[in-house]
Amino acid sequence: MDSAQREALAQRVLALSPADATEAVLAAEDHRLTRFTHNVIHQNVAAAQTTVRVRAIIDGRAGVAATNDVRDESLERVVARACEIARLAPADPEMAPLVRAQQAAPIEGGYAQSTADASADVRAHLARGAFDAAERDGLWAAGFVETAHSGVTIANSSGTLQSFDGSDSGMNVKQNGPSSTGFAERYSTDVRDIDGALTGDIAARKALLSKDPIEVEPGEWTVILEPAAFGELAAFLAQHFSAQSFDEGWSALSGKLGERIVGENITLVDDAREHLNPGMPFDFEGTPRQRVTLLDRGVASGIVTDARWAAKLGRENTGHALPEPNAYGPWASHLVLAAGSTSLDDLIAGTKRGLLITRLWYVRTVDRRETFVTGMTRDGTFLVENGKIVRGVRNMRFNQSILAALQDCTLSSEAVRTASYSYAMVVPSVRFERFTFSSATDF
Repeated sequence: MDSAQREALAQRVLALSPADATEAVLAAEDHRLTRFTHNVIHQNVAAAQTTVRVRAIIDGRAGVAATNDVRDESLERVVARACEIARLAPADPEMAPLVRAQQAAPIEGGYAQSTADASADVRAHLARGAFDAAERDGLWAAGFVETAHSGVTIANSSGTLQSFDGSDSGMNVKQNGPSSTGFAERYSTDVRDIDGALTGDIAARKALLSKDPIEVEPGEWTVILEPAAFGELAAFLAQHFSAQSFDEGWSALSGKLGERIVGENITLVDDAREHLNPGMPFDFEGTPRQRVTLLDRGVASGIVTDARWAAKLGRENTGHALPEPNAYGPWASHLVLAAGSTSLDDLIAGTKRGLLITRLWYVRTVDRRETFVTGMTRDGTFLVENGKIVRGVRNMRFNQSILAALQDCTLSSEAVRTASYSYAMVVPSVRFERFTFSSATDF
């Protein structure tokens, strides 16, 4: 569905509702995935559907129902079901009125027709680049190539009507050798920006360089995290900028707005208009998204809000609502960490003894308020001595406060987009002067 079709459908839904107030969220998505292993594509999958989600409000009570059947009789049923749930639901005294939002300005670079048109052959060609690198070096490649395009329309009975169409693509490659692995990734709204051969070659060089890894002693190390690794840590900061976590007291910013909590070289914003990671210019209530400075030169400076939390805390609505109801409150979903002025090569060259880390995995929270997490290195960990990469190192488990690490760090000048299943953000590489490892592994 294009935006005009979605908007017409949304207006039909609103017209069917007898509720005091009604919100309709329409999402049309086409997602296609090519997976490969041992230098062979083994799976092509595609899913396309349109979902209609209705929130009905009756006497201060809300009901939500959804369907992926857009026939008239199904739309009538889903509206009736949302209204029935609302009549049975408990009253919500903190429920905010549906927003009457100004039109959000369009996002530049959010949609590429080349991505929307990408076929399985396009994805296979990108995968072939990874296979060529693997076969050249006696390795085998595993990973995926994905392309997607989607459209979202938000409409409500207060007069809000917003639409956005976007696209996305990504490639994730793990090159595997007898004793080592290497990883590389690339993401863009335009699939033409992805170079399969280059991505496969970067992963292959890491796998070769880390062969026959040695074990090093755990403890406090200087570490250099490449963006894929840094992103795994930074993703755990997003929850701390929610007005809900801030008010409930478990955010690291609770009671600390205006105080310096990390190094003065750290400036973190949430910006859906960042050209490397453009996103929907409005939230799931239809409010235009604002660019919010969360950490300003190390100072805790901002939180994100939605209609409910803006009203509750007496703050401006920044346009960061998730679909209501939800357990998380507003969410900072487009983090951008300002880059530094030092290249990654110079970060390495300036390290007397440390570890270069390509990727982290299985990262889990230990102490949420203190941003303390644990996890392991993966797919390319290297010993650096006197500014040179010496050889591969066996993977290690870390236990570390993210904010503590950000107190003393140096950022590279090359910010890129990194992503996983639950996040996408723009970050540079970083050197932490003190990062604690608790144990080593045998792989």
